[in-house]
Amino acid sequence: MALATDKPAARVPLETAVRNDTWWVKPLLTVLGLSIFAIWATFRAFENRYYHPEPYLSPFYSPLLPFEYRINGWLISPAFYILVFPLAFRMTCYYYRQAYYRSFFMDPLACAVPEPKARTRYQGERQFPFTLQNLHRYALYFALLFLVFLWYDVLKAFWFDGRFGIGVGSLIILANVVLLTGYTFGCHSLRHLVGGKKDCFSCPAGSSGESQADAGYKCWRTVSMFNRNHMQWAWSSLASVVLTDLYIRSVATGAITDLRIIF
Repeated sequence: MALATDKPAARVPLETAVRNDTWWVKPLLTVLGLSIFAIWATFRAFENRYYHPEPYLSPFYSPLLPFEYRINGWLISPAFYILVFPLAFRMTCYYYRQAYYRSFFMDPLACAVPEPKARTRYQGERQFPFTLQNLHRYALYFALLFLVFLWYDVLKAFWFDGRFGIGVGSLIILANVVLLTGYTFGCHSLRHLVGGKKDCFSCPAGSSGESQADAGYKCWRTVSMFNRNHMQWAWSSLASVVLTDLYIRSVATGAITDLRIIF
């Protein structure tokens, strides 16, 4: 315990603070990771083929839509319609905001690292386009709906020519959807929603609300198990989407043959 006569430790001004560790590695990896995902997803959406070698379906094209659209002769892939909702959910995610604010916007780069340009007033997310981050809680509902379609794709991935079977692709698709489920269930907005939209569980509650608070607290605790490793779920699921799509594309083009474990 500090004594009354103790003097507070002197703080080093942020502008003169220097870190000798490799603080720049994390922002750099974030830039590379998100850039690779964006480039691959855009390429696959424009390619608009090699995404459905039976019974596998690429996560970029799930659910499988039966129509296409053209603008001035350009074919608009169904993947664009599908990606907009999962992408909105992921890009407005509280973790990803921190990640790309620091890496792409350099705001801030890291603790005790000065920003490249002095900012006199903190604006937060009160100006356009950053106010769109508030759409995250609504994008959550679409993300949960897409999980239903993706789990249906998992069931189809274990069904070959009218009978049960297991292929390497089946296991890859299953692993991908498990990771996406863990990421979605760790969402901060979902945790607040299933907890009864309460900001405080230790605050006094009336007798009529005690049972509801208890049920909400149990749901909140369950979702919190996923939330504790939200960053790991976020990156592993992001990588698994690309790897799953890459595997399915390779099977569809004939570059590789899907190994069947159980026929």
